[in-house]
Amino acid sequence: MKKLYKFLLNTLPRPLLIRLSYLFKVFAPLAYYGSEVHCPVCERDFRKFLSYGSNTAHRENVLCPYDLTLERHRLMWLYLKQSSFFKDDLQKVLHVAPEQCFYPIFKKQKNLSYTTADMESPIADLHFDLHKIPLEDDLFDVIFCNHVLEHVQDDHQCMKELYRVMKKGGWGIFQVPIDYTNKETYQDSSITDPKQREIHFWQKDHVRLYGLDYPKRLEKAGFKVDVFDPKTALGDIDYEKFRLNSSELIFIARK
Repeated sequence: MKKLYKFLLNTLPRPLLIRLSYLFKVFAPLAYYGSEVHCPVCERDFRKFLSYGSNTAHRENVLCPYDLTLERHRLMWLYLKQSSFFKDDLQKVLHVAPEQCFYPIFKKQKNLSYTTADMESPIADLHFDLHKIPLEDDLFDVIFCNHVLEHVQDDHQCMKELYRVMKKGGWGIFQVPIDYTNKETYQDSSITDPKQREIHFWQKDHVRLYGLDYPKRLEKAGFKVDVFDPKTALGDIDYEKFRLNSSELIFIARK
């Protein structure tokens, strides 16, 4: 069963995975009944989470069986909960590649004018290429664009587009996979074979692997960057109970 799950996860196209996940979340929580781990987004306990990731970047005990959060989603949620995001007056939000764990929550928030976008996701309102966003300047107070920039051909151009459609004084979270042991982002356009991309960039459809220079790349596109370190900002967190990556930071991109 585990081999089949891993095969489907790494083989099926993303739109189909999104559709199947709604059926999956009905039955999976029953199989993982318990109280060893906790998801702060759905506020449910389980005996463990599911595994997730490619062969190169496979992790055990990280995917919530109910709302499908991963480490990065739970960390972002903890940040948003301690921020004013859910309390501020009406905010225009653009959510690129909307995560299913956040989509229904953000959609219901009365203080959010919420727009989703993606190339192909069935839950997106708009469909466009991030290299050329078909929207006017200075539109959004908040932009989320997580685990997208490692897929695009020209990440600098996409960052500039995100900067362009963000309002002055706005902010965004653009999470990406980061190798915290590497000072510089690694990319090589000659690596096109999916198997080699997985080895070099952690996933077969990634074209780069970001390093510690990621904030500087955001700054080059015009953003000012704040660093959210949960170890200092949130105090005593049970990283094991929440199944978080203890090295992960959140970079807040501001205009």
